[in-house]
Amino acid sequence: MLSKGTPYPLGATFDGDGVNFALFSENASAVSLCLYDETGQIQTASLSVEHCSHGIWHGYLPDAQPGLVYGYRVSGPYRPAEGQRFNPHKVVLDPYAKDIVGQWVDSPLYFGYQPAHPELASVDDNTAVALKGRVIHEPYDWGDDEAPHTDWAKTVIYEAHVRGLTQLHPEIPAEIRGSYAAIGHPVMLAHFKQLGISAIELLPVHWHLDEPRLKQLELQNYWGYNSINFFSPEASYWSHRAGTTPLSEFRDMVKALHSAGIEVILDVVFNHTAEQDHMGPTLSFRGIDNANYYVLNHSNAAHYENWSGCGNVLNVSHPRVLQLVMDSLRYWVNECHVDGFRFDLAPIMGRLDGHFTANAPFFVAIAQDPQLSTVKMIAEPWDIGAGGYQVGHFPQTWSEWNDQYRDAMRKFWLHDGVNRALFARRFAASSDVFHKQRRGPKSSLNFVTAHDGFNLRDLVSYNHKHNLANKEHNRDGHSHNYSWNCGLEGPSEDPGILLLRMRATKAILATLLLSQGTPMLLAGDEIGHTQQGNNNAYCQNNAISWLNWSQADHKLTDYVAELIKIRRECAVLQNTRWWTGQPDEDEIQDVVWLNPSGQPLQAHDWEDAAGRALMVCLAKNLLVLMNASAHQIHFHLPAGIWAMRLASTGDPQSDFSGKDCRVAARSVTILQRDLSRNQGD
Repeated sequence: MLSKGTPYPLGATFDGDGVNFALFSENASAVSLCLYDETGQIQTASLSVEHCSHGIWHGYLPDAQPGLVYGYRVSGPYRPAEGQRFNPHKVVLDPYAKDIVGQWVDSPLYFGYQPAHPELASVDDNTAVALKGRVIHEPYDWGDDEAPHTDWAKTVIYEAHVRGLTQLHPEIPAEIRGSYAAIGHPVMLAHFKQLGISAIELLPVHWHLDEPRLKQLELQNYWGYNSINFFSPEASYWSHRAGTTPLSEFRDMVKALHSAGIEVILDVVFNHTAEQDHMGPTLSFRGIDNANYYVLNHSNAAHYENWSGCGNVLNVSHPRVLQLVMDSLRYWVNECHVDGFRFDLAPIMGRLDGHFTANAPFFVAIAQDPQLSTVKMIAEPWDIGAGGYQVGHFPQTWSEWNDQYRDAMRKFWLHDGVNRALFARRFAASSDVFHKQRRGPKSSLNFVTAHDGFNLRDLVSYNHKHNLANKEHNRDGHSHNYSWNCGLEGPSEDPGILLLRMRATKAILATLLLSQGTPMLLAGDEIGHTQQGNNNAYCQNNAISWLNWSQADHKLTDYVAELIKIRRECAVLQNTRWWTGQPDEDEIQDVVWLNPSGQPLQAHDWEDAAGRALMVCLAKNLLVLMNASAHQIHFHLPAGIWAMRLASTGDPQSDFSGKDCRVAARSVTILQRDLSRNQGD
């Protein structure tokens, strides 16, 4: 028998004597708490939840213990045309469940409707297949764990997939490969420290499902952008070692990364859920309070708005749904010590009455929260709804994925159509996009490759996508990649093609890691990983996506590490001020833009569409020579004695006092002023 209990906190909470249950459902007429054996297959009790306060149904079960498996049956009208989809024949998952029991299978038992008559409720019971929650109580000894709190100006992000990062690593014990534990293993920590990254951004780790279409094709949702719960760590990334749980292993990973000075950023998907469109399954939110949890179509409440492209949109502007999101974020910060979040399709989080605004309730809630306002917030600043492209329009404290940077740098190095003026704007943290909004340089999260699209090796190896393995007849994935195969589509043994590809690869990496703003490196780019031309490997849980460490290009890794070291040593890349090009009190300019003759760029130089080469002098100390043309170019160096720091061609170090410097086609040379020999210069 349930006693009254309390409406807060939401979810199932063990207090040492029993468990309090609280579920939001404003439109329900009745709620039953169903209890099961440890497998979730045998129902042991069904208890009526009698008390409801402000739309929250609550009850307390004395003597209940952690490990208890539970679900809900929620009664109310089944009137899809009015947005109501209650069906007590369906056991639904608690949105606040901290652990989940069961495996998702493609079964008609999940449907809340009768397939032949969708306007009628299904009377088939789904107990056998329903996902259920498990009560947890997992105290954790964080010891002396401290968040690195890395300044944005010093941040270098490494985007990775939990499984793909280590699944094929020969130096990781086989029993933990592809797991949270593997990321915290000393071998991976050593790699991260060698590179010099400051943060790892993990693709979604919330409990997610495979779409029925993928299951029918015998594929999986590898990336995980299909959440059904925002509190439970994805169990398939757990090693299943004795004495561990998904939560404890995740925490161990965070603790290990923090010990190495590396922040943990989670890619989160609050724009939609795995319940799909109006013909999708009833798993959780839809059966609890469909009309409040989702944004319904204004002209037909039986359907959903689809700004996500995934069939539904979570109604974050509703106070209780906003509370769910905020509670989830605080849970990962407080209980798991996460350092930041990247929001998938983030304009949806800022839509109010369908229109994006930086003053939306979600952004206001984040800004005033004493905990969340101090962690890193990153937006993917586009969705597919009307007015969905919002690069540059997020709140001041946010950083944004900058696709304008991505496209401009790809075009500059691999194609044409980017003059020096546009290149410089992107290199200087896209000041034209962010500075006018009174944002800082850190607002531009610069990337050339990410999980979505070609990785770097494929960017210089393929003109076209090769996605047949996705079983969509190569129709999926972006067709305008600004890639270049350097003369041959796919793998090549031609020394000339391989040399050109390596120069372009290194030039792009140098540009990324020496630009103002916040750089993001895609895991695998530093070892030369290929996805065999697949630019949409979201469903490839196999060697296409898993990093092949046995064939790692260690020289390329060393090159990336040296670039990050140079970035760390360059003061103008470590400050929070926009470059001005004006002398400071010591008569030092933060940036000077020069043509190959060593003269400051003039108006005609900036706008010359054929101008494919320039020098960028940073703080009178670092000189970056860039040649994106198809021919070797001579550069006349500024006065002084310069020493080679790094070259994308692998040239040995040498002095360039008063000399010209030759830079090969599509390559970068980085020189450093020899201060000991430039006294009085």
